[in-house]
Amino acid sequence: MSYEKVSQATNVIIGTKQTLRALKSGHVIEVIVAEDADPRIIGNIIQTANEANVPVTKVDSMKRLGKACGIEVGAATVAITH
Repeated sequence: MSYEKVSQATNVIIGTKQTLRALKSGHVIEVIVAEDADPRIIGNIIQTANEANVPVTKVDSMKRLGKACGIEVGAATVAITH
């Protein structure tokens, strides 16, 4: 379901650095995290999202998450914004 949500969303931010920046600015509605990404990379994102009371949804594949975003490479995290 989450892959479809990402592909249908109009405002998405792709990548860990950009997701972290968006979380800190308070514009994120939901964070999507690929479970096959490096735990050290996504751990900080999940912690920051939890602190900001932003829901975190986990998906199984970075490759599929990247494809849902319309890019040719995998994506560890995606933020859906206002």
